[in-house]
Amino acid sequence: MNAPVLTIYRRITRWPAGHRFFSRLICLKAPYFATIAPRFVALEPGRCEVRIRDRRRVHNHLGTVHAIALCNLAELAAGVMTDATIPADMRWIPKGMSVEYLKKAVGTMRGVATPEAGVPGAGGGREWPVGVEVTDDTGETVLRARVLMWVSSRKHG
Repeated sequence: MNAPVLTIYRRITRWPAGHRFFSRLICLKAPYFATIAPRFVALEPGRCEVRIRDRRRVHNHLGTVHAIALCNLAELAAGVMTDATIPADMRWIPKGMSVEYLKKAVGTMRGVATPEAGVPGAGGGREWPVGVEVTDDTGETVLRARVLMWVSSRKHG
C-alpha cells in the first residue's frame, strides 16, 4: 500500500471539512483537476469515490456535464485509487483510457474506481486496468471507463 496518500486521507478526513481540504491538496499536486472541483468521498486500497457538482463551468453546449469533465473525474478517481493501492516502492502513470458514454450527464456525478485485476507485485513494469463507473443522482450509470495504468518499480523505469 502506498502509505503517503492513504495516510494523509485518513488523517485529514477526521477533521471538520477534511474531505474538502484533502480534495484541495490533491488539486495542488495535480492542478488540472481543479477545473472540475472534485470532492473525495471515500478512499481505501482498491476503491476511490469522487464527486463533482453540476455547475455551469463543467457544462457543454447542451447544459449537461461535459464529456471531458466526466473523463477527468474518471482519470482522477483511477489515479488516486492506484496511488493508495499499489506498493509504496511502485509508481504509476495512465497509459490509456477507453470510455463509453451511456446517457446524458445531469446533476451531481459520482465516480467510483476499482481495479480489474489483483495488485501488481514487485518487478518490471506492467499494465494494470482500473474500471471506473460514473453515476448520476439517481444511481444510473452515465459513463463507464477503463483506465490502463502503467505500474513500475520506482527504482527501475
